[in-house]
Amino acid sequence: MIMQPIKTALCSFGMSGRLFHAPFIETLPHFELYAVWERSKKLAAEKYPSIISYDSYEELLADDAIELVIVNTPNVTHFEYAKKALLAGKHVIVEKPFTVHSDQAKELQTLSEEQNKKLVVYHNRRFDSDFKTVKKVIDEGYLGKIVEAEIHFDRYKQELSPKTHKETPGDGTGALYDLGSHLIDQALTLFGLPDAVFGDIRIIREVSKVDDYFEVLLYYPELRVRLKSSYLVREPLAAYSLHGTLGSFVKSRGDVQEANLDKKILPNTDAWGIEPETEKGLLHTEKSGTVVRDYIDTLQGNYNDYFKQVYEAIRFDKPVPVSAEDGLNVIRVIEAAFESNDEKKVVKF
Repeated sequence: MIMQPIKTALCSFGMSGRLFHAPFIETLPHFELYAVWERSKKLAAEKYPSIISYDSYEELLADDAIELVIVNTPNVTHFEYAKKALLAGKHVIVEKPFTVHSDQAKELQTLSEEQNKKLVVYHNRRFDSDFKTVKKVIDEGYLGKIVEAEIHFDRYKQELSPKTHKETPGDGTGALYDLGSHLIDQALTLFGLPDAVFGDIRIIREVSKVDDYFEVLLYYPELRVRLKSSYLVREPLAAYSLHGTLGSFVKSRGDVQEANLDKKILPNTDAWGIEPETEKGLLHTEKSGTVVRDYIDTLQGNYNDYFKQVYEAIRFDKPVPVSAEDGLNVIRVIEAAFESNDEKKVVKF
């Protein structure tokens, strides 16, 4: 049952707002895309004529009609803007990475509890088709006990991003905070918190001023998980490689949602988030004593499920899809990886 839609405000109408938030808020009856903070360019009304565009964040937060604020601004602002929204009595979604520092994440977590408001981190990649399929393979025991896992998020990108805040050295910039947040969240979702962390974080492009390569190794008692990203990988590698006592599973990063959103395809059809048949993962394992090597069907990806769970959390006090604790743990791993990189040693977690 859908009660009154949640009036929702965006803190920005850049790529994140246009691609990863507005289309879902627009198409789901659970929400109303009500307002946006636009400092200079007024672009949101071209797409959403009824939207209210505020010149300042203070004006937006003073609007009592707004229930939910989506903080989708540069990483270094997440803590400040989320804190202001919670103090203004709003529920909050914070883009990944949750915060830059773990003490900031803890403060927001405590504040949300004091304010009795929902605080949700936007780790949308949990709802990718490829990751959902990997999780199913693990959960259903196809591989036996997992002993090794490797997750990649690689690109080939010689040029710098046009978003200067992403390429300028400072708190919360670089590939580990950007793509690494996704990989760490997925690893922690699958395997829980590690015992120790090793990090190798580098700048490999001549034009780059922030890290564009990382390898993070998570140590578990009987498992090793390697998280890897590079901006100089022209030939794609498997995004997921998992090996267990019964067999292996290898899967590409085949989720189509971001590409379709970029093509302005709305997420409102039954076919949304279905991967091409060519992206099926390879399962090579043993079932009932028989060796099986076959490509298996990929589950459907759908970021709509994230937003529906946010609605259920706000309206019916159900669990949020990604908690502040989840977001905090990702930042703790990032901090441990940087500490490891600086000291050239494994860091206990």
